[in-house]
Amino acid sequence: MRFNPAALRPFRTGAVVTLGLFAAGVALRPLEAPAWESIRAGQPALRLESLKDALGQGVTVGLLGGFRAIVADLFWIRTNTIWEDNDLPGTQTSIKLVTAIDPRPHYFWLNGSRMIAYDMPNWRIDKAGGYDAVPEAVKRRFDEEQSAVAIRYLENALEYHPEDPILVLEIANVHLNRLKDHETAAALYLKASQHPEAPFYAARIHAELLRKLGRNAEAYAFLKKLHPTLPTEDLGAQADVVLGRIRELEEELHVPAAERFQPRPAASPAAVAP
Repeated sequence: MRFNPAALRPFRTGAVVTLGLFAAGVALRPLEAPAWESIRAGQPALRLESLKDALGQGVTVGLLGGFRAIVADLFWIRTNTIWEDNDLPGTQTSIKLVTAIDPRPHYFWLNGSRMIAYDMPNWRIDKAGGYDAVPEAVKRRFDEEQSAVAIRYLENALEYHPEDPILVLEIANVHLNRLKDHETAAALYLKASQHPEAPFYAARIHAELLRKLGRNAEAYAFLKKLHPTLPTEDLGAQADVVLGRIRELEEELHVPAAERFQPRPAASPAAVAP
């Protein structure tokens, strides 16, 4: 059988490509390390102990590198699968793992804390026999225990996002909605409202909680100070709603007509520059 040199052409082509890729890899090797270091420098520090607690073993930074967001998203999908099975320890561990991998997105912290504070007490009640069978004191204990876990989790989030008003508001919500602790919630809504990027509703809720606590004079003083800072053109600010609450408090506090709050006059069309 006669040897045909043309039969080796595909193999020669493959060998050339392979050698070319190898050479390119060697040439780019000096650039690889600085590139990875640049990517890692822009990432928050990985909490290796948190990962170890969640996974049961150590995880190196190099394992994730610049792909932390993708890995965290994949673990979040897994978290939702576990959550659908009402697996409390599995869900709680998986939630903490996600934010240990990538603590930057608010989405993970907020939704993870809500699973812990709002869903897990219900799972525990169901497992204990259901709402009709479980005593109120036990239900209260479940709420308190899961709320404490959620609050600690959100406080950990503040280590990555210091003084973030959205996270402070979420802690306030847990105190208000799960623990029914109006005093602590009022203080936290006030703290959140003082941040320049806080939503307008934080201040309104603070004032309403003061009223629920019977501190009407304090609420009145707060709202009078708040109203002039609200942009009338912004519907979210609800300046008219705040003024209405001021008027209600004036009635409840029997404020004389001459001493009642006078809002700033609206700018006339003539005063507005063209």
